[in-house]
Amino acid sequence: MKLLTFTHEGRTRVGRLTGEGASVVDLSAADPGLPAEMISLLDLGGAGLERARAAAGPELRLADVRLEPPVLRPAKFLGIGMNYAAHLAEAGRERPPHQVWFAKHAVSMTGPLEPIVLPSASRALDYECELGVVIGRRCRHVSVADAPGVVAGYTICNDGSVRDWQFRSPTVMLGKSFDRTSPVGPWIVTPDEIPDPHDLGLKTWVNDELRQDARTSQLLFNCWEMIAELSTAFTLEVGDILATGSPAGVGAAMKPPRFLKAGDRVRMEIEKIGAIENLVIPEADAPEGAA
Repeated sequence: MKLLTFTHEGRTRVGRLTGEGASVVDLSAADPGLPAEMISLLDLGGAGLERARAAAGPELRLADVRLEPPVLRPAKFLGIGMNYAAHLAEAGRERPPHQVWFAKHAVSMTGPLEPIVLPSASRALDYECELGVVIGRRCRHVSVADAPGVVAGYTICNDGSVRDWQFRSPTVMLGKSFDRTSPVGPWIVTPDEIPDPHDLGLKTWVNDELRQDARTSQLLFNCWEMIAELSTAFTLEVGDILATGSPAGVGAAMKPPRFLKAGDRVRMEIEKIGAIENLVIPEADAPEGAA
């Protein structure tokens, strides 16, 4: 099942993509007992998701709605660094002995088809295609073996990175959190469609040039190990998004570096999930406020 957050005629709510992929079931209209917000829907657990799967009612053409990030305001949006060997090599880094995590603020997110905003404070905006894991159950001290049971599904994250700000301090949070630099979506694909997230193809194109091409089988720390590590430190909450690391091919590693510029178009695809595609626009041209 593919669950999405969309806006139509000024109202934002959750939907289910139909099997043909051309229309959206408005879940709260089809079943008034279902919430219109993604975290609340996921918090209902298996019973709520089964109701969402069975809901039948008004359908809207996918082309007529605006897709939003599937989770609009996650309590935590976290990314792991240096989690592909080829990315380590291009960055001239050695494999870290432990997982290296950083926080991204939710305002960095934008919709899967909405513009990426090139900050006025930098010209070092980079792209990173990453599998996103969405947490479906509040949990702490989750074992590697039990980790699959706390996952609501999977999405695509572009871990937008403003490189000069990323490396100006010991923590990378500033460079990872500029407004509307990190598209997420297009939807959450539930685990019944992706029983094993560790062999999915990832690709990124910039202006039709293939820049990233890898598989999640190349992850150094896998999704279950990530959940076990994080939940040892703190509680994971429903709707939290974990960006699982970027493969090689980022602009910063090219010689000379090739950062994103206004007018560039970035497309990312992950097998069994779909694609996001975003035009880069200058901050001066972006509407006020988060997408």
